[in-house]
Parts: sequence; C-alpha cells; structure tokens
Amino acid sequence: MGDYRATIRWTHARGDFLKGTYSRDHTWSFDAGITVPASPSPHSVPKAFANEAAIDPEEAFVASISSCHMLTFLYVAYKAGFEVASYDDEAVGVMTKNERGVPWVSAVTLHPRIAYGGARQPTREDEDHLHHAAHDGCYIANSVKTEITVAPVRRA
Repeated sequence: MGDYRATIRWTHARGDFLKGTYSRDHTWSFDAGITVPASPSPHSVPKAFANEAAIDPEEAFVASISSCHMLTFLYVAYKAGFEVASYDDEAVGVMTKNERGVPWVSAVTLHPRIAYGGARQPTREDEDHLHHAAHDGCYIANSVKTEITVAPVRRA
C-alpha cells in the first residue's frame, strides 16, 4: 500500500559524548521537504539536554494518533453526510512503566471538539458512531498497543 519515510539526523555538536553531556538536538526530515527540530522530552532527560522548543518523540506519537483519528473522522463524517466546519483536539498521552519497568506511552486520550455546518446536524449517537468508525479505521490506532480513548468535548 505504500511506504513512509523519515530521515532522522543527529551530529555531535557540543558537550562531551563519553560523559553523557552531549546535545540531543536533532532533526526529522520528511519527503515533502519539511525539516522539524526534535529533541528528547525534558521528562526523559535533564532539562539541560532537552530543547523544549523542539518536538519530542512522545509528543509526535500523541499527535500522530490524534491526527489520524481526525483525518479518519472527517472521512467518515463526509461519507455519512455530515458537514464538519472545524475540529480541534487537545490530545493527552500518559507515560507509565510496563511490567519490565520500561517507560511507555500506555494511554492517549483524545478530546475532539467538533463544530458542524449545514442543515444536517449529528445526534450524540451519530457522533459517537462516527468516532467509533474513525477509531476502527485509523491506521495509527490499528498499529499500536496503547489504549486510546475518545472523550469528545460537546459544544452547547
């Protein structure tokens, strides 16, 4: 069906590598020509070695789950005849330790806030069905063992 590529680049730029005081800043480059600054999370390494302005792998993981759910949701809403005007999500990932004591992102909760346009507005049951179908069809959700919960923020 396709392959997906990312180029990750790190070069020793500062600090003493053998003492562990080296910079962890690196870049992610993608096929569209976009390069993104990346760094470990300040939750994973001392703040002196993390660039809080860069994207860390854990944030990217949460964002990819959220983005995939949104894109799949937009598709299933379109197929069901509902016009989506806006979609916002403040997704949250939680890191815990597994049975071997290794940290992992064990849970991600999506908090989509969706506004609909057009005359046909979904009921709460319609929207729940759309989220369920989006979760079932999301490539990323089908690729991970992380528990993913969708907790829609309902507009008044």
